[in-house]
Order: sequence, then structure tokens, then C-alpha cells
Amino acid sequence: MAEEEKQVTRHDVEESRSLFTPFNMIAGIFLIVGVILAFKRFTGGLGAVTNLDHNNPWGFWIGFDLLTGVALAAGGYVTAACVEIFGMKKYHAALRPAILTGFLGYSLVVFALLFDVGRPWRLPYPFIVNQGVTSVMFEVGACVALYLTVLFLEFSPAALEWLGMKKVRKLAIRLTMVLTFLGVILSTLHQSSLGAMYLIAPSKLHPLWYSPYLPVFFFVSSIAAGLSMVVFESTLSYKNFRNKMDEEHKKSRNAITIGFGRAASLVLAGYFAIKIFGVALGNHWNLLFTNMGLWFQVEMLGFVLLPCFLYAIGVREKNVKLIRFTAFWTVLGIVLNRFNVSLVAFNWQLPMEARYFPSWMEIGITLFIVTVGLVVFRFIVTRMPIFYEHPEYSTEH
Repeated sequence: MAEEEKQVTRHDVEESRSLFTPFNMIAGIFLIVGVILAFKRFTGGLGAVTNLDHNNPWGFWIGFDLLTGVALAAGGYVTAACVEIFGMKKYHAALRPAILTGFLGYSLVVFALLFDVGRPWRLPYPFIVNQGVTSVMFEVGACVALYLTVLFLEFSPAALEWLGMKKVRKLAIRLTMVLTFLGVILSTLHQSSLGAMYLIAPSKLHPLWYSPYLPVFFFVSSIAAGLSMVVFESTLSYKNFRNKMDEEHKKSRNAITIGFGRAASLVLAGYFAIKIFGVALGNHWNLLFTNMGLWFQVEMLGFVLLPCFLYAIGVREKNVKLIRFTAFWTVLGIVLNRFNVSLVAFNWQLPMEARYFPSWMEIGITLFIVTVGLVVFRFIVTRMPIFYEHPEYSTEH
């Protein structure tokens, strides 16, 4: 009995220690602070936590939570298209993690909109009241809602395998190709439409970032973001969830990294070309050596052209470490671009005292939302067959 009591006590101590990991402690702080800030926002309104005003009605939450979040969640439709439509089955191991990342990313975008919209209970109004259906914002809202549904259905086989619901899982698998096509179509529409929202503000957005081709810029850059995010996410997942991966995931990891790095290099090269075409179309060469023009060059040379070359070098030399670093750098570049369009280059002509800068509470709520996503991601991948094939279905691929 004494020996059994010692074993139970030792087990309890080890379990309590596992709860007080650095991640759990930091995540706990962000969650507690976030809940407090959320209460303040929903009881006191936007003015209680944000620095938004009539000149700057769209701020940090739109720039990061919406524009950046949707772009970085593009790995879902990009990977699904590669595997299911173009038949690149060698990248199959990356599909479920990419779909999960996309599903959580879009879910968090909708969750974040509850904070950003002044009256969040009116989010479903466009579908019910049927007003403003010709608006670009309606198209974005409709496509995001539909694509979130598609992502849920694409992710459902993993959850159904975990729950042991074989018949429903079989039905979900049969819908794979249809869902993939729908996902690509809907993603093409709303990724580009996020850029189209800024077409109505030519006098507010700096000429180097404003272009009639903004929808094309946003769509092409989302492909680069999706490819890079898959590599970046796989790097972090391997470091933290290696014990949950089967041999297929571990063996195919480098091949996926090199393949996606090659594709990202080509996409970034095309993106750089059309961005320069946009400058030429507007004949804005004279603006390149202004203060804003120098910042534009930092974005284009440092976060588009540089990762394009680094990806190419990494693929040529099969240097997976360089490709993984470049993926991280490209993700930063996507964040920078979306911030430039929504914050830095927007209302650029206003005096500095009238310019918008987010409050610490806006940043705190965003950290809260990101932390929720990380906690849910960890919960799912430690329980469901995301990084490994379920034993009962391992022969299907």
C-alpha cells in the first residue's frame, strides 16, 4: 500500500509540473488579461479599448486579425489544390495540418470580428435583411462564411475518425473533391476582394500601395503566404509535436519543405513583377525616393525579392534550414504588407498627431485571440489524427 501511495503521489507531482510549463503559464496570462479586456470592450464599447476615430475607423484588428489572418490561413486551399486537384500526393502529409490551420485561422477571423464590429450581433444581418448585396464587403463576408463551412467539412474526417463515426466519415470523404473546388473558388473571390475593399479609397491610400490591381496583388500574395505558412507551421509542429507524428510525416517533411519552397519562390517572383508593373502603370517612379517610397522599397526588396532568391538558393542546394527561415521571413513580409496597406500607407497625408496608433488593449485582445488559436490547435493535434494516419484508414492514400 505504501508503495502504491508513493506512485500515486509521484504521478500527481509530475502531472502538476506538466501543467506549469512556460507555454501554459504565458498562455494563461494572455487568456486572463484577454477575458478582462473583452469584458471591458463589450461593456464599454470600442472607445473603451481602442484608439479608433472617424478618420481611422479600421485599425489594428482589421490590419492583423482580418487581412493578415485570412492571408496566413491560405495554406488550406493552396495545399488542398496541390494534393486533390493537381494530384501531388507526395504532399499529402501536409494536407490535414494545413486544413486545420486554415480552419482555425478563419474561425479566429470571425471571432475577432466580434470585437471589431461596433454591433457584433448584426454580423448575420446581410444574410437576413438582404441589404447591400452589391457591396464588396458583403462578398467578403459571404465568401468567408461559406469557406469556413467548407473548411469545417474538409477537417471533419479527422474529427470523425477520432469519434469512431465510420459511416459519416465515409460520406465526408466522398465530398472531398467538391469541397476542394469550392474552397479554391471561394478563396480566390475573398482573398482578392480584401484588396478590392481599398479601391474605394484612392485619395487615402498612398499611390505606391494603391493600384487598380490591388485585388490581384492580394490574391497572388495570399498564395505565397499559404505556401510559406505551411512550411512555417510544419517547422513549429515538428519541434513541439514530434511524438505525435508517424514515420510518413517525418520522412516527407523535407520533401514538402523543398517543394513548397520552390513554388513560393516562383510565386514571389511573379508577385514582384506585377507590383513593379503597378508602379509603372501609375507612373509613380518619382515617389520611390520619398520617405514613403523608401519604405516601399524596404517591403519590396527586403520582404519580396530577398525571400524569392533565398527560396531559390535553398531549393537549389536542398538547404531545408534556409527554406524554413525564409518561410518565417516571408510570413513577416505578408504581415508587413497588410499593415502597410491598412495602417502605414492609409491616411498617409494626415499630420502625425491625427494618425492612428493602436492602444495596448487592442494588441492585448489580438494576443488573446492568437493564444486561443494556439491552445485549440494543441488540443486537437494531441488527440486527433492530424500528424499521423489513423490505423484503420492508413491504406487509403
